[in-house]
Amino acid sequence: MNGAEALIHCLENFGVEYIWGLSGGAAIPIFDALVGSKIKLILVRHEQGATHMADGYARATGRPGVVLVTSGPGATNTVTGIMTAHMDSVPMIVLTGQTISPMLGKDAFQESDIFGITMPVVKHSYLVKVTNDIPRVIKEAFHITNTGRPGPVLIDLPKDVTSAPFTGDTLDPKMDIPGYQVAGKGNLADIKKMAKMFKGAKRPILLVGHGAVISRAGEAIKQLAYKLNAPVTNTLLGKGEFPETDPLSLGMLGMHGTAYANLGLTRCDLILSIGSRWDDRVNGNPAKFCIGAKKLHIDIDEAEIGKILQPDAYCIGDARLIVEELVKHVEPCDTNEWLAELNSYKKKHPLKFKTDKGLSAQYVLHELQELTQGRAIISTDVGQHQMWSAQFNLSINGRKWISSGGAGTMGFGFPAAIGAQFGCPNDLVVAVVGDGGFQMTLYELATVFIHKLPVKVLIIDNKYLGMVRQWQELFFDNRLSGVDLEGNPDFVKLAESYHVKGVHIDKPEHARERLKEALDYKGPVVIWAEVIKEGNVFPMIPAGKSAYEMIIEPPNASQKLEKPTGST
Repeated sequence: MNGAEALIHCLENFGVEYIWGLSGGAAIPIFDALVGSKIKLILVRHEQGATHMADGYARATGRPGVVLVTSGPGATNTVTGIMTAHMDSVPMIVLTGQTISPMLGKDAFQESDIFGITMPVVKHSYLVKVTNDIPRVIKEAFHITNTGRPGPVLIDLPKDVTSAPFTGDTLDPKMDIPGYQVAGKGNLADIKKMAKMFKGAKRPILLVGHGAVISRAGEAIKQLAYKLNAPVTNTLLGKGEFPETDPLSLGMLGMHGTAYANLGLTRCDLILSIGSRWDDRVNGNPAKFCIGAKKLHIDIDEAEIGKILQPDAYCIGDARLIVEELVKHVEPCDTNEWLAELNSYKKKHPLKFKTDKGLSAQYVLHELQELTQGRAIISTDVGQHQMWSAQFNLSINGRKWISSGGAGTMGFGFPAAIGAQFGCPNDLVVAVVGDGGFQMTLYELATVFIHKLPVKVLIIDNKYLGMVRQWQELFFDNRLSGVDLEGNPDFVKLAESYHVKGVHIDKPEHARERLKEALDYKGPVVIWAEVIKEGNVFPMIPAGKSAYEMIIEPPNASQKLEKPTGST
């Protein structure tokens, strides 16, 4: 067999179900080797769509997604998806065809240095120069991508390498990565030090991040929260690993988190981050984050310890294993007054929306929650719809919430939902997208039609790049620039042109009935919700500010807000 055939055999041995890709000259040997393979090739309409599908598959299943594209522009079209996976610690293998080895560095047709271009946004990368190295490279790539802190691995494959005969004696060689080490259970002394910090704490909070989802630490976190009788909040990507319907849950915290979660930050005397990196959407001003509180940190990536905040105690390792051990060493905290205080915040500052000014995005997403009760996989882009969905679509399972967090990638939500549906064929999958982001990858409607995937696409159409418009309104004297999307199409007709059912909602009284019609339909559906144009997301902590400066209600027209100076 040749190198390409050896490659496909290796992928089969790792249990790869699908490869998402788009063909081209430099990758033809690999595509040829897929003919007759157990692996199903999913031909996409754009390489960015392939990466987001592999990403959604990986987040929903925990198994690495695999992408195959050609050289040059085919490879560079994957960069946004690779960055998205890298920022959110998602396991992914990206296979790129490359020009023949003698032409490397000579500006050959469709040549790009994808190894160099992607170096800042991969966990590791390979340029394969010897055909017999392919099995070792594949084995190492799968080990690296899905152990420790997961991340994308790129493998660049020159056409002459994949076309040449494979003469190796095994497809299961030994790995050669002596410098790669993975943290495990964590240091017991570090765990006991954290446990000791809980003694005497009256107002503790547990913060659940994406690392907890990746390690599947949910059951251990429940045991810890119940034993401590401590409230739990979560980051955007930590949603659902501790059920947001639990009485101890405060929901999401941060820039557009619940008022009661953020008020809890201003009052807590101890906060334990489990797989969260204290990012700037949670911690806009480190100098004013949980002032006076003890800060504890569990993370598998040692580089995250002390990067944003210097913790009072920490432990490096797998979140689930560390929390399982931590539970053994803590005692219940006296939190009755604390929980009563937080419950008073919940009653005083609930998430709410108006129903007398037309169809609001919040109302549509509230009705979606009523119909799905957290059983659906929700995948989102980035923007207002993302924050409203995070607020109103409560999660009870961490792998049922898929969203572009670190990169904030428009166009992510729909193809990620496709990947999730491939990975979880029996689940209800809903892509909640904005009218702007959906138009960046809508051509993948062809993919859902061809494969008869019952993905539901809910478009929150306010005819604006809504989050940017909100910032311009609040901080730039309502000088709107580059945000008007008045040229939007009729999304029902657009869906029908791809042979996909379309449903239109423009009145509150139609919302539940038409959502239910779409959710009950056996095939793919585009749900076009035309919502009020100028709704804003609250609560809100301005960029660069702390929870102490949260805006709970919309400001008065005469109130001038300070322009953000921190990260945007």
